[in-house]
Amino acid sequence: MMSDALRHLIGLQRGHLLPWVPVCLGTGIGLFFALRWEPGPATFALVLGVALSAFVGARRLPETVGPAALGLALVAAGFTLAGLRAHLVAAPVLEYRYYGPIEGRVVAVDRSISDKPRVTLDRVILLRVAPDRTPARVRVSLHGAQIFADPLPGQTVAVTGHLTPPPGPVEPHGFDFQRMAWFDRIGAVGYTRTPLVLLAPPARAEPLAALNRFRLRLSAAVQAALPGQVGAFAAAVTTGDRAGLSRETLDAMRDTNLAHLLAISGLHVGLLTGFIFTALRAGIALVPRLALRVPAKKWAAALALLASAVYLALSGGNVSTQRAFIMAAVMLVAVMLDRRALTLRSVALAAIIVLAWQPESLMSPGFQMSFAATAALVWVFGQMRQLPHRPPRWSAGLVALVVSSAVAGLATAPFAAAHFNQGSNYGLLANLVSVPVMGAVVIPAAVLAACLAPFGLAQLGLWAMGLGIGWILNVAQVVAGFEHAVRYIVQPGPMVMPLLTFGALVVMLWQGRWRWAGLLPLMVAGALWGVSARPVLLVADNGALAGVMTQQGRALSRARGHGFIAQSWLENDGRDRDRETAFARSAPFAAPQGGPGLRFPVAAAEVAVLFSATPDEMRDACARTSVVVSNRDPEEPAGEACVLLGPSALSASGGIAVVLRNGRPQVTTVRGVHGVRLWNAPGVRAAARAHDWPGLRRAAPRRADAASAVAPKRAEGTGRRDTADPDNGIAGDVSAASGPGQTAPLAASAAERINPIAEPPPHEWLWAFEPRRRADRSGRPNGQSRMTGPRDITTDVERALAGEAPVRTAAAPNGR
Repeated sequence: MMSDALRHLIGLQRGHLLPWVPVCLGTGIGLFFALRWEPGPATFALVLGVALSAFVGARRLPETVGPAALGLALVAAGFTLAGLRAHLVAAPVLEYRYYGPIEGRVVAVDRSISDKPRVTLDRVILLRVAPDRTPARVRVSLHGAQIFADPLPGQTVAVTGHLTPPPGPVEPHGFDFQRMAWFDRIGAVGYTRTPLVLLAPPARAEPLAALNRFRLRLSAAVQAALPGQVGAFAAAVTTGDRAGLSRETLDAMRDTNLAHLLAISGLHVGLLTGFIFTALRAGIALVPRLALRVPAKKWAAALALLASAVYLALSGGNVSTQRAFIMAAVMLVAVMLDRRALTLRSVALAAIIVLAWQPESLMSPGFQMSFAATAALVWVFGQMRQLPHRPPRWSAGLVALVVSSAVAGLATAPFAAAHFNQGSNYGLLANLVSVPVMGAVVIPAAVLAACLAPFGLAQLGLWAMGLGIGWILNVAQVVAGFEHAVRYIVQPGPMVMPLLTFGALVVMLWQGRWRWAGLLPLMVAGALWGVSARPVLLVADNGALAGVMTQQGRALSRARGHGFIAQSWLENDGRDRDRETAFARSAPFAAPQGGPGLRFPVAAAEVAVLFSATPDEMRDACARTSVVVSNRDPEEPAGEACVLLGPSALSASGGIAVVLRNGRPQVTTVRGVHGVRLWNAPGVRAAARAHDWPGLRRAAPRRADAASAVAPKRAEGTGRRDTADPDNGIAGDVSAASGPGQTAPLAASAAERINPIAEPPPHEWLWAFEPRRRADRSGRPNGQSRMTGPRDITTDVERALAGEAPVRTAAAPNGR
């Protein structure tokens, strides 16, 4: 009886299993990125063995078990694809702070989070850095006036600036920029306050450089014809150049859920191909002789596919546009093959291609939101076709508009909220009055301008395009000005989005009444999101910034500096994001009697937060509190028992978060959550290089070579040691060895610069001050510091915050 029911249940899925292929591939890819350790050759051999065994077994097992075996094989295949891709894109990563000349070829120009111009360089040359240790690409924010050159793709430029390794997550479960940079082959990020110097113009023989020059000339021509933000919007949707958009425009579009109109993605490619397909098919039908001799629909689909390929090239070919082109190409090819274009199979095929080509795209918000919207639209309209009663034909267009806007908004809202921590209360209204204008005015006018450009009449199309864009910008400004237009949303827990995605997929893809069982994980995900608790204490990975949660919101220890970290914390809290207000909340926590720093109450203890403190101030804070957070390591540790979280401990553990579980503190670290992977640990890269993995032969230099290359840089000058790009969340303030307003030598020691955020170093995880009255079991004089092993950092902090003494101590290294 049970077997018959199972056979019937499986039988219902026949002909509907293809959409589950990208789901299984994505599961394997997600498992690879969720690991806290880097799998080696033996692991991949085991996974490949499982994949082959499951694939062979799927053909021999009964039909009730065969699909599950095939799914297991696809999960293993996804895991392997992600691992292969991670090694194939391997490139050297800068493993220390660098200050000096930077030379390279411009491959991309955009703007940073602080609205500064930013360039990405390849063919990089760094002073006294061996070629096999030089990053393949670096990204530099331009904070000074560019009086010598306007950066253009293809130019070879030089500048003097600061570079650091790509930063890690600002808190456990936070956005992992290191991982994204690894797959973009960006090995260093930084900034400069000096102007770029043009060394060589773009090479004429390079097709890509020529295409980029044409794109920028087209962007300049569009912005000259349509001045102001209207022209910047037009340039963004035609060439992908968003450099002209102001921060105010971007914020207004984001606050009204209209930002998707700026990024060339599925909407733009779909509107473009749809308009060209419809126009060409109608045009062919108007010529009877031609219509009787050629398949109009197939010709229109082929020409629309060609137009979308041209659009892909003109837009710069970024990842979201490539993904949209693949989706459009799959559907247009289906038309040419006399297949239904808008089906879940077409969406699944596009997802398979994207995941096989770029497995890392699964973790990006663009992939998640675009496929969520497309799959939801196809499924909902498929369900509507089965309704016994349909709306009148005169209202079909309006109904389709309202339903598509509502479905796309609901499908993408959870992913947008999870990644960007905000939602728009009037986003549906703004989209209802803007998306039709985009499809009926802006895109057709852009096509008209392109057709009239050879005759010198492009201005006619651009004029109509400007009218539509002006309407959209006005809608964004007006709706963003509504009271409570934006709601801030707390960061969900790590299991929320997987559960939500799984539930939605079961509802859409499973056949039969059991599909509604997918509502259960959806409800569980919603409940978990609703009770998501933010950490009561957050500490940055260099000890220079801390934040404690109060009833009014998070109180930050500093008013300036580390802007990306502070902004990320406030956004993840889902509350007010004003930095000055957050700093003002720390006023009641000032140390009593004019003492240094702040004193935050956490659980059963106090946490002292110091900045550029003297040894006496450190000893005083340690004598009065259980945990001390400082941007400096102690020179002569002594004092009452406390746990010190300084740069040495935090550089190995990453940022720290403290949450309260049943009133007891629970500590998590970035390293504990995100693990030791290729993109965040030089030691792992060196081990992979020892196994002769593809692409890693140049990615991991020997430690001795690195030390010898770093040492000469001591004489290169002075500068702040925390020399990171403030737009990317790395410190950019006073060094650990200097007071406010002072500078320190760029390189204090070669060993310190080799591995500042790498895998756990063999020394110095956590310094613990022991009381003078307590016997020292290690034999060292009373009052000297002790350290704990890497596994004890969470335990020591938890015990200290609970009012207990740290456990498991060992002697500190000599000279500390």
